[in-house]
Amino acid sequence: MILAILQARLSSTRLPKKVLKPLLGEPMILRQIERLQRSKQIDKLVVATSNELSDDPIESLCRKNNIQCFRGSLDNVLDRYYQAAIIDNPDYIVRLTADCPLADPNVIDNVISFYMAGNYDYASNTLSPTFPDGLDIEVFKFSCLEQAWKEARLSSEHEHATPYIYNNPLKFKLGNYVNTTDLSHLRWTVDEPEDFEFVTKVYESLYPINSEFSMDDILDLLSKQPDLMKINNMFARNEGYQKSLDEDFIVK
Repeated sequence: MILAILQARLSSTRLPKKVLKPLLGEPMILRQIERLQRSKQIDKLVVATSNELSDDPIESLCRKNNIQCFRGSLDNVLDRYYQAAIIDNPDYIVRLTADCPLADPNVIDNVISFYMAGNYDYASNTLSPTFPDGLDIEVFKFSCLEQAWKEARLSSEHEHATPYIYNNPLKFKLGNYVNTTDLSHLRWTVDEPEDFEFVTKVYESLYPINSEFSMDDILDLLSKQPDLMKINNMFARNEGYQKSLDEDFIVK
């Protein structure tokens, strides 16, 4: 069984409540789930949010839309992932984040196929990024998540679900899925108001024509309207994880 865990919270400091911001009339997280549900490889999807009162609206939205929701630690995301996963006891886990409303199900399925064919413990398209920021996907064995949950010590390894795995190549067989063209300079994630403005313009341009628009459709749009990329190209990739590394300490 392949279980996708979509992590989401409303307490984002850079763009609070971003996952509920309306994108063509629907909360952004539902637009993303609409895309994720087209994956042919994922067997089940669960939204993993925190048990803080501030995240009650996420659970309510999931209930209203018949989406499984798990609630766990706000800051210990590794524990939240592990506790969410053991309910279904999957063979494999796909890690996704709810700030990526342009996620492409074809890219997801390609990374999963690459992972399976290579018999990896962990594979992603992020170890050496070649896809736009916002099309990130990680796939790993549940047994590896369990090992990380037992052995991780650094705060950054708890605040994020997978660093213990991909930072230990001697313990885990790692794979990196590479795009034919390096598109890592493109920013399609939503962390800042400008990111949401960019994503909104993409949806407004493409969704009415084809609700199942792909990465290639977005690239075609950008080739015709290159100024769109200027909206949010001033932000660095993975700022949140870098901040965690800067503040690292040993978890007792």
